[in-house]
Amino acid sequence: MEEQKVLARWQRQCSKAEYCSADVFRKALKALDGDREAAARVVASLVKDRFVDDARYASAYAREKASIQGWGPVKIRFQLRAKGISEASIAAALSEVEPEKASDKLDRLLSAKARTLAGDPQYRLKLLKFGLSRGYDYDQVEASLERIKNNS
Repeated sequence: MEEQKVLARWQRQCSKAEYCSADVFRKALKALDGDREAAARVVASLVKDRFVDDARYASAYAREKASIQGWGPVKIRFQLRAKGISEASIAAALSEVEPEKASDKLDRLLSAKARTLAGDPQYRLKLLKFGLSRGYDYDQVEASLERIKNNS
């Protein structure tokens, strides 16, 4: 596909949703049959015209994953690093996630999981693993388990 067509297509795409430069580069590279220089020019143009902004993408990604899917900061950081987002952008994005809402979400997730594990001899271990797998650190999961225990 011609470079200008790929650029125009990505301008349309990026005006509808957030994308990071690494994802756009990978997809543009495929559309341009492996022409790395052309793909880099497409991404550079999109970044220059502010269609693609990794910091803006990181903020939207962190908000969505924390509020909708209940991911913790550890998992969000890991996924953003995998997409090549800078540490500064990741830190800024994670600072926008409200800790109270995140802990409430973790409490709800663990409470729901606890109901499915009633009577299980490894109840606590499984809840800890579940919380950790959702991207929360050990202290957050432990505190949430205490809150759940006290509210029961």
